[in-house]
Amino acid sequence: MKSIQRRLSLGLFGVLLVVGLLLAQTSLWLFELGLRRYLEVGLRNEAEGLLVSINRGTAGPQLDPQRLTPSYSRPLSGHYYRVEAMGQVWRSRSLWDHELAKPAQPGLQKALADGPQGQQLLVLRGDYRRFGQPLSITVAEDYSPLLSSFRRVQYIGLGLGLAALLLVLFLQRLTVRNALRPLEQARQQIAQLQDGQRAQLETQVPQELEPLVAQINHLLSHTSDTLTRSRHALGNLGHALKTPLAVLLSLAGRAELNAHPELQATLREQLAQINQRLARELARARLSGEVLPGAQFECAAELPGLFSTLALIHPRDLQLSWQAPPGLRLPWDREDLLEVLGNLLDNACKWAASRVQLQISVADGRYCLWVDDDGPGIAVAQRDAVLERGTRLDELVAGHGLGLGVVRDSVEAWGGSLQLQDSPLGGLRVAIELSRGAGSKRSTPQG
Repeated sequence: MKSIQRRLSLGLFGVLLVVGLLLAQTSLWLFELGLRRYLEVGLRNEAEGLLVSINRGTAGPQLDPQRLTPSYSRPLSGHYYRVEAMGQVWRSRSLWDHELAKPAQPGLQKALADGPQGQQLLVLRGDYRRFGQPLSITVAEDYSPLLSSFRRVQYIGLGLGLAALLLVLFLQRLTVRNALRPLEQARQQIAQLQDGQRAQLETQVPQELEPLVAQINHLLSHTSDTLTRSRHALGNLGHALKTPLAVLLSLAGRAELNAHPELQATLREQLAQINQRLARELARARLSGEVLPGAQFECAAELPGLFSTLALIHPRDLQLSWQAPPGLRLPWDREDLLEVLGNLLDNACKWAASRVQLQISVADGRYCLWVDDDGPGIAVAQRDAVLERGTRLDELVAGHGLGLGVVRDSVEAWGGSLQLQDSPLGGLRVAIELSRGAGSKRSTPQG
């Protein structure tokens, strides 16, 4: 779809072009009409002058050359006459060998007549009576210089009109661009919303945009409140369900059931699976929810605390390190990223021999996160199975978080990808790739 600015420019160009051509042609037509009327008066005066120049002679009426305009005697002068009176015809010497035809109707002729040497003649026929006898006088004037002037004026007017049109279009483009600048600013603010750099749009906007901005801000506030309530509700639900499960697990371990070891083992296994599935689904529901407006993860502020917590959880001699560009902010919810990175780093710490490393980089509009350890790693044939839902990397080690399958679901909900690779440290590398702004396009994965 064409832009509004282009549509306005094309529409204005078409309107100005049509209006300009109409005005120009109308102006030239009116000017020529006025000029013809002016020349008509002159031709009538010349015809009446010729009428007065006709005298009685001994052999009949005669045209007195002394009373004629000198231009009638100069060949091809541009002034011509033809007089028919009492069976006689007089022609001006200026016609030379050209024959000036008598018009069919009296008055100024609309069509131009052909003159000597390609001249275009404006012709007037006047019918009179002299000495009681009818006579016809035809006078003509060369109109070619005026036609040339008209064409010159048309070309000059066309050039000036095009220049004026281009100037108007340029000024219109500047005006439209300035008028649409608030829309561009609103677009940039919406992009900042997607990147987590602001929570609402600025309200200082033109009057026409105030209702739109107010509605968007209201929607953002409503969405934020809804997401906050949903997360609180999920937390409350988790606590409400975990308490009865803990009671059931306690009952399964009572001495009364020791006499039935198979029943006791089955109860414990089933309750453990329910507890694991409950924790997984609650975490998936929380992590796959829409990001809160204005939410973002500041690496320099959050990662030191996360690594300090990991050092307390894993007191053995581990070298924990992280690298990220200075001032980097990830456009995802803080709690979500802490959950994802915390689980990945926690798993890495459990299996690492001595070193765990987190690297975050930005290239070509994409975020890359790598979690490396120097542990035993995972065989290539087993990596797909580890990423399956319900499978934990740390099944053999007591854990504090979720499996890699849940982490992968969360990353895919953000529009990214998660892969298990060989680490340069010798163990496992968990590689996550996310696109800019993907945090604002999350959708709940189906499962």
